[in-house]
Amino acid sequence: MQDSIPREIVSAHSPDSDDAFMFYGMATRKVRSPFLTFKHVLSDIETLNRKAIEGVYDLSAISYHAYPTVADQYVLMASGSSVGDGYGPLVVALHPMEPEEIKGKRIAIPGTLTTAYLALKIFEADFEPVVVPFDKILETVQNGGADAGLVIHEAQLMYNKVGFHRVLDTGKWWKEKFGLPLPLGCNVLRRALPADVKTECCRMMRESIQYALDNHAEALEYALQFARDMEPRLAEKFVGMYVNHYTVDAGELIPQAVRKLFDLGYEAGLIKNKTEVEFIR
Repeated sequence: MQDSIPREIVSAHSPDSDDAFMFYGMATRKVRSPFLTFKHVLSDIETLNRKAIEGVYDLSAISYHAYPTVADQYVLMASGSSVGDGYGPLVVALHPMEPEEIKGKRIAIPGTLTTAYLALKIFEADFEPVVVPFDKILETVQNGGADAGLVIHEAQLMYNKVGFHRVLDTGKWWKEKFGLPLPLGCNVLRRALPADVKTECCRMMRESIQYALDNHAEALEYALQFARDMEPRLAEKFVGMYVNHYTVDAGELIPQAVRKLFDLGYEAGLIKNKTEVEFIR
């Protein structure tokens, strides 16, 4: 890497409070590099999944479910995982319903490449997915467009305030069945980037997350602008759920959980190819 002209890295993540929190150090240049500058692009997670298939961004947040589709172009970063440890995306409905009643129902989902959809399909293969933007899930169910909805992001903490009932917590079910956290989102880097650039990106990502955790109040204040009018108390809870020690570094447990997810997805025919779980630091 040359000192004179820093290389620009186009970095994409979702406009959600947890992503904003973990990218805070980089986005505000509290964490910086003499070799790299970062241009930040914000898109919803399903759009990022589709863009990764096209190889658009150098560094991107994507769903773990999308990774096998893009593994030829991208490698997993050890820092940046969103993990539900005994909790995760929820299936909710306007009327009380048992988890086994999901079978055969129309369920509004936030995209077929989301890990939430993969986890639900592993739980129950037989349902009719209705794909809508993640922030239209509850509205779709309210309007009769689906029998239930699969909610991600902050709606996991707000569904009961608007008259919905929890049917299934995919992360709780996953933990009880397999004894593992549920890996939901990850950060990936283009394989074509030079090795030293990838190493520097990994350093900055790790330090950005650690900076946010160490400077919680200021990072949370920054993240609140992306929390879609969520109460600060709930936004703080949501960030605390999905930005933790697993986010700083995936360690040994998260790769194990990712392998389980990919193996089950492959066995169910939801993931087309066996995928090596490879993290770089």
